[in-house]
Amino acid sequence: MRCGIVALLCLLGLPGCVRRTISISTEPPGALVWLNDREVGRTPVEVDFLYYGQYDVRIEKDGCEPLMTSGTAEAPFWDWAGIDLISELMPFELHSRVAWDYTLEPAVVDEAALVDRARQLRDSMPPPPPDGVPTQGLTSQSAPATGGTGAGDRP
Repeated sequence: MRCGIVALLCLLGLPGCVRRTISISTEPPGALVWLNDREVGRTPVEVDFLYYGQYDVRIEKDGCEPLMTSGTAEAPFWDWAGIDLISELMPFELHSRVAWDYTLEPAVVDEAALVDRARQLRDSMPPPPPDGVPTQGLTSQSAPATGGTGAGDRP
């Protein structure tokens, strides 16, 4: 009986851990990657993370169109709430690895296509306010003149 208790205490004294990583690769490799607006490195790259869920992904490489997308990190069953307590106490390491692969498109250098995209963007914008109507936060009137040279002037 004592041996069983000692063995249980030894197992609880040597807890393992859960390692969570996101692995990102691109074709072509060598692209710069940002996760949630934090630069994490060039592909292929592997980065540790704490929380499962949705991540904003931005990828850039010279000669390729920039890619702005999102990626989802889903928890394996052994890292679900409640079960994760048992996983953290196991005497070995568990590894949750999420892999995202992206293919980058060559950069568009066609000036006509670029102008067309700019026109489409302009057409999708709301019209500007009519003249004489100030926009929020901006005023067309200047501060009244005080006649002095500074706030502390006395006549």
